[in-house]
Amino acid sequence: MKSYTDDQILKGILRHDNVVLAYVYKQYFYKVNAFIRKNNGDEDDVNDIFQEAIIIIYRKLKENDLLFENRSFEVYLFSVCRFLWLKELEKRRLDKQKINDTLNFQDEVYDDDLVAVVEKNERFLLYQKHFKSISTDCQKILQLFFEKVPIKQIAHIMGFKSEKYVKTRKFKCKELLVERIKQDVEYKKLFEDDT
Repeated sequence: MKSYTDDQILKGILRHDNVVLAYVYKQYFYKVNAFIRKNNGDEDDVNDIFQEAIIIIYRKLKENDLLFENRSFEVYLFSVCRFLWLKELEKRRLDKQKINDTLNFQDEVYDDDLVAVVEKNERFLLYQKHFKSISTDCQKILQLFFEKVPIKQIAHIMGFKSEKYVKTRKFKCKELLVERIKQDVEYKKLFEDDT
């Protein structure tokens, strides 16, 4: 298998290059796997954490907000995975002082806003989970509003007779979505730190 420089890996992640992503998994997954499994994790946890780390790195790259400063991609990736796993353990209320950490990493690798990016990602996943649970009509109406489609056009697209009905449906759909999100246990976990 061809090897890639850190710069090529970052550009590949930005392009969603499957060959580069396969390389990243082949080269670095085993270290994350060993770390998480030694620390109360299972195969699903490893897959989730690794995938979330790649998504976070992708988002930071897209926002031109990824700072490496003389660090390798490997060190940065592992540090993000470690940070995510510690956060997950904290959620599960396990003692993070007992973590079995034999791999080298650098705490200062965490960007100042890594916590913010992770929390934003968690909130998005929570939103997405509940957005998918509302009716298809509600999803479509809200999506059209998010895309700033004019109300008159939404009424036409949805086959509704009046703009007033569109506004009423949008309000009810939004209320339903917000209510479902707020009733989720994950919502309480995400926002109890903010209070």
